[in-house]
Amino acid sequence: MPELPQAVPHSVGLNRPARRLPALACDAHMHIFAPEFAPSPHWPRTPPVARVGDYRQLQQRLGTARCVVVTPSTYGTDNACTLDALRQLGDGARGVAVVDQEVGDAELARLDAQRVRGLRVNFVSPQSWGDTTPQMLQTLARKIAGSGWHIQLFASPEQIVALAPVLQSLPVPLVIDHMGLNDPAVPDTQAQALVLRLLETGHCWVKLSGAYMRSAVHGPGYADTLAWGRALVQASPGQLVWGSDWPHTTETPGTVNDADLVDLLQAYCDSNATMDRILVDNPARLYGFPPA
Repeated sequence: MPELPQAVPHSVGLNRPARRLPALACDAHMHIFAPEFAPSPHWPRTPPVARVGDYRQLQQRLGTARCVVVTPSTYGTDNACTLDALRQLGDGARGVAVVDQEVGDAELARLDAQRVRGLRVNFVSPQSWGDTTPQMLQTLARKIAGSGWHIQLFASPEQIVALAPVLQSLPVPLVIDHMGLNDPAVPDTQAQALVLRLLETGHCWVKLSGAYMRSAVHGPGYADTLAWGRALVQASPGQLVWGSDWPHTTETPGTVNDADLVDLLQAYCDSNATMDRILVDNPARLYGFPPA
């Protein structure tokens, strides 16, 4: 008898994606939270419990095989929870860490040995060091230049525009989080144009993730994000990756269906081949997974 579907923690519904995903499909943005790892004193909220075992249930439901564990702001610059998750998940996982600008070469080498492949620089959420500055972004980029790592940027459209001269001169690849937080109701056309120009250089990537963060459509389709998602895919299909953003800590619990997020990616894409490229080929290049 076929296995009965089971509910996945922090994910609504029992449905699978409309399309069966290709082998080695990658969820390039998710987080792990485990209570044995204490939140940073700066963090104002109690984090969820979202363990590796819970996430493996989501992988089974969606049909993904690879993932990228991103250290959340919850833990400040302590990457222990992410590193523990990478150990449990094995070679099908890569990491993105959070560090302060004083980080030394020895610590970066330690992270690299445990399959961390990038640093997240966050201008949106509270950070343990206080305000994130353009100088910090530049300093961290210089420290990882030549390593094969990238800088992952979480910033609002207004911040992206303000950072334009810095972003255009970074010595490492740039990955823009969550579609640049574009607001479908009031699109920031200046930020959109800048992101598209950055993509054209081949030195920038965008994560097709977090569509719900600015969507006014509270339902499975997030249809108001289609125009921007399709514009990104049409412009640079080889510079995009997809992420679930599980366990969806920015959203009201019990409101996000991850299978619907996969279907949204399919709606952004003009073909199954493009979708496969975003799920398999692109993350393999960006994160150093073995090629399919």
